[in-house]
Amino acid sequence: MTVRLLTNIGRLWTGTDVCSNAAVLIHEDRIVWAGPASDLPQRVPGVIDDIVDVDHVENLGGGLVTPGLIDAHSHPVYAGNRWAELAMRTSGSSHSAITAAGGGVNSTVTVTRGTDPWTLCNGVRERLRQWILAGTTTVEAKTGYHLTRDGELADIRMLRSLEGEPSMPRIHATFLAAHILPPEFFGRRRDYIEAVRLWAGDAAVAGADSIDVYCDEGHFSAEEARALLLTGKRAGLKARMHACANERVGAAQVAAEVGCASADLLTQANDDDIKALAHAGVTATVCPGSALNSSRAPAPVRQMIDRGVTVALGTDHNPGQCGITSMPLVIGLSVAMFGLSVTEALRAATLGGAAALRVGDRGSLAPGMLADIVLWDADHEGAFAWAFGLRALRIWRGGVPVQP
Repeated sequence: MTVRLLTNIGRLWTGTDVCSNAAVLIHEDRIVWAGPASDLPQRVPGVIDDIVDVDHVENLGGGLVTPGLIDAHSHPVYAGNRWAELAMRTSGSSHSAITAAGGGVNSTVTVTRGTDPWTLCNGVRERLRQWILAGTTTVEAKTGYHLTRDGELADIRMLRSLEGEPSMPRIHATFLAAHILPPEFFGRRRDYIEAVRLWAGDAAVAGADSIDVYCDEGHFSAEEARALLLTGKRAGLKARMHACANERVGAAQVAAEVGCASADLLTQANDDDIKALAHAGVTATVCPGSALNSSRAPAPVRQMIDRGVTVALGTDHNPGQCGITSMPLVIGLSVAMFGLSVTEALRAATLGGAAALRVGDRGSLAPGMLADIVLWDADHEGAFAWAFGLRALRIWRGGVPVQP
């Protein structure tokens, strides 16, 4: 392919603008032009090798085209499930009762460690396919269910290798060995923290983009998170944090102090937290799917936006709480739960996600950006608030069609 032209687009949502009867020109894996078809350049950089007439796709009458969506928070690298635990939780069982019955994060650690690499990789591959077929072209994917040096590094390498396979989303690999204290380190908390700090450089060499710390009661303290994140930054990793913002923990304040790329979840964030995040330029990544299953107050997203905090969206897909792999569903939930407009939610799932991952080459349809593009089964972006899981009809990753 030299140049691909998408034409007769009924409605083009670029991330910064909207136009009707539009077209997009793609050269190799980048966008070279996007806008009204009437303004299409007379000359293009090469020979147009493929013309896609969007008007003829399933008789949409042009359809809606947007940038590929970005999931800024997910945990797809695990084996097994915890459905029985979810049933217990919804029946009113306490955390201690669930743990006594063999549930909790460490139960996933045990199953994941006992799963052979081939089976684990196949499971992760199938999950990532669900993301891209739903219109999500970039996924932030965390480790955190091996909690050993070799296991965590193998997970990072697996994610990097899967990204190179056909019809896979782009992967932002996050090193989350600081997820929870593994059982073999019971009574040796400081030893495990020092071990994770030593592994951070190896994680960067293996291909990790970021380091994450789960800072909350029952996980890691603010002081521990600060030390781990600063070590990761020295190794060249972007810092991000599970900042469940209980005042007693102070996670959001540490995220701002350290200069995290993103502070995630942010349940119970207060005014001081929001001010600190805005001042430090930390993106707030919120996850409505897991918030539905939490007893905590949801993140105050409207206050964050009003204070100038950039907001991103994530599925928070994980084995113990939320199985969502559809970012269109997350957009719909964000409108319903957080009071966002469709435009605000769609922007959070594109440009906001790019800000959370600190990548400047995606999230909008503009010259020089990656040609990650989705054609939706709708003629207006308002359908995201109606469908609660709007269907993607065609997906292009770097200008190449994704095969269903």
